[in-house]
Amino acid sequence: MRLIIQNSYETLSKWVANYIAKTINDFNPTSGNPFVLGLPTGSSPMGTYKELVKLVKAGKVSFDNVITFNMDEYVGIQEGHLESYHSFMRTNLFEHIGMPLENINILDGNAEDLEEECRSYEEKILAVGGIKLFLGGIGPDGHIAFNEPGSSLHSRTRIKTLTYDTRIANSRFFNNDVNQVPKLALTVGVATVTDAEEVILIVNGHGKARALHKIIEEGVNHMWTASALQLHPKSMIVCNIDATAELSMETVRYFRDIEKDNLDPCEL
Repeated sequence: MRLIIQNSYETLSKWVANYIAKTINDFNPTSGNPFVLGLPTGSSPMGTYKELVKLVKAGKVSFDNVITFNMDEYVGIQEGHLESYHSFMRTNLFEHIGMPLENINILDGNAEDLEEECRSYEEKILAVGGIKLFLGGIGPDGHIAFNEPGSSLHSRTRIKTLTYDTRIANSRFFNNDVNQVPKLALTVGVATVTDAEEVILIVNGHGKARALHKIIEEGVNHMWTASALQLHPKSMIVCNIDATAELSMETVRYFRDIEKDNLDPCEL
């Protein structure tokens, strides 16, 4: 696992966006051989999405031959709801990058058969050859996607009951009313994420510091589901300095030393 420590959320976002763009460009996708990208929602990737939009508008990267799969969606709110993840992705990324609609995949939280929707999602990922790069964030309790503490590290896309803590955390998007936050979501599993050829997690702010400590400095644990990335052959966490507050000084020095030549965003 790599740990890239940036001084601010802004530099973190630029670094990640440039890395994703360079990875897509190096792959050189075509209509017959598209690049498959996994994407999250939430506050963590918003800066990265803004930077990706800038890169697309500057002609530095194209999403014409990119297929995306989002991590999750609430159950029971309409796609057009302001807080649905369909709306989030349209507003923050898709409508700004000219991406073909048929290349966008987001779970349908209003499907008639939710279990079949989950099975079908896994099949769609396999049908396009698997995900090349999965971008994600983490919750304060170290969960990835909606894989709450206690989730199986071998889990696949499924229906998940959201913990009260997660609903409280997300209530800021629902007029600070936890009762408006859906109790169920569809989510990719931990194994769905770790099957990707490469995984990048964004960890921002002091509120994620304890989770980062657990994920980096302690063992693999289903109570901190993002810790599964310790076992991945090509995983990376990109954080800002505030998120390292609970890491030991030795850990911070180690990763800063070995990554000192990789801290500046790559030029495209």
